[in-house]
Amino acid sequence: MTESEARELLYSMTETESLRKHAHTVSVVMKALAEKFGEDEEKFAITGLLHDADYEKYPEEHPNIIVKTLKERGEEEIAHAIAGHYTIWNVPRNSMLDKSIVAADELTGFIVAASLVRPTGLEGMKAKSVMKKFKTSTFAAKVDREEVRRGAALIGMELNDLITFIIGVLARNKDALQL
Repeated sequence: MTESEARELLYSMTETESLRKHAHTVSVVMKALAEKFGEDEEKFAITGLLHDADYEKYPEEHPNIIVKTLKERGEEEIAHAIAGHYTIWNVPRNSMLDKSIVAADELTGFIVAASLVRPTGLEGMKAKSVMKKFKTSTFAAKVDREEVRRGAALIGMELNDLITFIIGVLARNKDALQL
C-alpha cells in the first residue's frame, strides 16, 4: 500500500475534517519517528494515516474494521500496529512501528490542542508550556495522560524530549497541516 492509497482509504471511511487532520498530523509525526529510528518512513506514515480511519463510522468496533481491511490487503504489520495503538487493548507491541503509534497518537493530538489556545500557535511553543497544560486535567480532558507517558517510555524517550520532537515536526509542517 502506498501513502496515496492509504489517503484514499482514509477519506473513504472518514468524513470529518477534524479526524482527517488528526490522521495527517499523526502521519507526519510517525514519518519523522521512522526517520529518527531508521525505520520504513512510508509504513510509519501509512500507520499514522489509518490508525483511526474506522473511528467515525464504527466507534464501537474501532479499530477492528480498519484492521480487518488492512489484513485483507496483506498489510499485516500495519494492521497489527493499529490493533494495538492503545495499550489497554493488550496487543503486544513488538516492533518500533507498534510502539511509535502509541507514542505519537494521543500526544500529537494534545500538542495540536495546546497550540490552538496559544496566540502564536506552534511558533515558540516549548515542552514546558505543553507540560503545564498536561497537568491541567480539564484541558483536553479526554487525552489519557498515562497512555501518553506509556507511549514515550515504549520508544525510550523522556516525555519532555518527545514533546519537543513532536513540536518541531509539527512546526516544520505547519503549512501543509494547516496548523
